[in-house]
Amino acid sequence: MKKDNLKDQYRVNDKIRVREVRLVGENVEQGVYSIFDALRLAQDRDLDLIEISPNAVPPVCRIADYQKFLYQQKKRQKEQKAKSVKIVVKEIRFGPQTDDHDYNFKLKHAKNFLEEGAKVKAYVFFRGRSILFKEQGEVLLLRFANDLEDYGKVESMPSLEGKKMIIMLTPKKVGGVPKPVKQEEEKDE
Repeated sequence: MKKDNLKDQYRVNDKIRVREVRLVGENVEQGVYSIFDALRLAQDRDLDLIEISPNAVPPVCRIADYQKFLYQQKKRQKEQKAKSVKIVVKEIRFGPQTDDHDYNFKLKHAKNFLEEGAKVKAYVFFRGRSILFKEQGEVLLLRFANDLEDYGKVESMPSLEGKKMIIMLTPKKVGGVPKPVKQEEEKDE
């Protein structure tokens, strides 16, 4: 069975161990009450006294149905999780002496990734003695970033980490850049 974190987060009714509480809510006159008066008000309405903010002085409590309160909290958390943006990082690997055809193929993929809103981590992997061609790898990555400047911006310049020289690119805006108009006109003719 799944453990419910929200149930342990809030103290309810008799578990609240303070002398005074501040009551808030729609159906209650807001103010500072003794714990006994607050519990009595909650019991008169057949509701629960829920401690919302235990660190405040005095602690803030609300009179509400506890199960309904938990349901609303779960719903809020779900909405926040849905709104949060998940960042996807796509990797593209080059060798220090990558051919033009391979370069263009990988460039096309990087454009698609950036248009979809994903970050691109491009790196040149040096094997064995190919580490002697560090300059070629850096030139390749800078050319790659320059060719993609319409689609994304450089987050970090090329840096050597072990046997990899890495550059990070982020999309300029989610949804990407619209296709050039020339291509569409040629299709119409």
